Amino acid sequence: MQQILDLLPRIKELLSYDSSAPLIFNSGLFLFLFVAFLSVYLLLRRTTTLRILYVVAFSLFFYYKSSGIYFLLLAFAAVSDYLIAHAIVRTDDKKMKRRWVAASVVINLGMLGYFKYTNFFIDIANNLVGTGFLDFQNIFLPVGISFFVFQSMSYTIDIYRGEIKPLERWIDYIFYLSFFPQLVAGPIVRAKDFIPQIRKPVEVSETMFGRAVGLIIIGLIKKAIISDYISLNFVDRIFDEPALYSGFECLLGIYGYALQIYCDFSGYSDMAIGIALLMGFSFPKNFDAPYKSATITEFWRRWHISLSSWLRDYLYISLGGNRKGKVRTYINLLLTMVLGGLWHGAAVRFVLWGALHGVALALHKMWLAIVPWAKAKGEDMNPLFRILGWFLTFNVVCLGWLLFRAEDMQTVQVMLYQIANNFNVNIIPQVVEGYKFVIGLIALGYFMHFIPEKIDHDLMRKVGGASFWWQVAMLVLTAWCVMQVKSSDIQPFIYFQF
Repeated sequence: MQQILDLLPRIKELLSYDSSAPLIFNSGLFLFLFVAFLSVYLLLRRTTTLRILYVVAFSLFFYYKSSGIYFLLLAFAAVSDYLIAHAIVRTDDKKMKRRWVAASVVINLGMLGYFKYTNFFIDIANNLVGTGFLDFQNIFLPVGISFFVFQSMSYTIDIYRGEIKPLERWIDYIFYLSFFPQLVAGPIVRAKDFIPQIRKPVEVSETMFGRAVGLIIIGLIKKAIISDYISLNFVDRIFDEPALYSGFECLLGIYGYALQIYCDFSGYSDMAIGIALLMGFSFPKNFDAPYKSATITEFWRRWHISLSSWLRDYLYISLGGNRKGKVRTYINLLLTMVLGGLWHGAAVRFVLWGALHGVALALHKMWLAIVPWAKAKGEDMNPLFRILGWFLTFNVVCLGWLLFRAEDMQTVQVMLYQIANNFNVNIIPQVVEGYKFVIGLIALGYFMHFIPEKIDHDLMRKVGGASFWWQVAMLVLTAWCVMQVKSSDIQPFIYFQF
């Protein structure tokens, strides 16, 4: 009895919110909690309503462990848009329908704007009027608010457009909005794809289970081995003090960060999709080997697919898309990407990152209109143009990542100066020797990324087709490898800040 009493403070600590230790997929605590959760979930798989209530409770707890009391924002969004959706359907007045959907957009963007952009606009006002005009606010940014706000807005907009019908039960809507595998960093799942799965019987076939295990393994390798290690042991050092490093090291730091952010975010998506599959839910692919792209348009069809398609369907098309002439099309592309950049963060560097991609997309669209033989996708090009297109696209994307990662524009200037003026080829062997494990992981990451799609699918099928105990052994081996390379602290996912 005394042993149980002694454990209570520890249990209370583990279940309480700690801003320095969010609950993330690659932590031991999540593994322990998820195994316990899944055991009960499978027992409830035939009692639909009880299962839904159980998942909602765990999802809200999961978000509480990430953002504390701000989990109430999620509940508020669920109540607000559930009621607005029914109000849209009840009225036949088109003007009133527009007002209701506008209310949903204002409420959601109002929440996002306050928590994410208040200090950004205060900084702009102080720069325009004078320092000290407004005081900065101590505002906590709830984890993943950008994701569930976009997801909730898409629900009411789709109802307004007549593409889906509103859910009859509020508990189903909060299940959709709070579903923990994709809650804090996506993918942004559309209501029309997810809602039909909520009340269907839970069925996890051997194929689904095997694919889930494969996705979780590859996600852990990407995030906890490749991304975290090269970040802590090389990339962060370069970006923190670029003037101390040669141009070659700065360039390698940029290419390293390109791999880091891909492995970090796609690793999270892989694990989210895998965890959802273990629960009987299917999510669409969120990344499709984006660095294989031979054009910037192709890149955005492969990178963060759920966000890029959201921006296309709800922002670009709403602005007029390509229906109002060429010039307006280019302006719409630029506006969409600038706002997409601002979605990522309240800083000038994110706006510049979005503007770079907007200009690149507009120039590519202009190129397609001017040059008859130009292609939008690399697979349609001849080999020489495909290689040239890939080289140009990859380096434009990496230039964007420099803007995305650097803390300020001075860091950008220093790194570009070092690359242009201090590219000392003589120290390359010394750098390779000094960072051989880091460079080895970078090489491994890019090798995994560029292997042919058929080989990738064959490997996933072999993992999925292996016996249960072989799959468990592969998971254990992956966990052991993670333990060998991990730092003392669990590294949060990069997109948690967005």
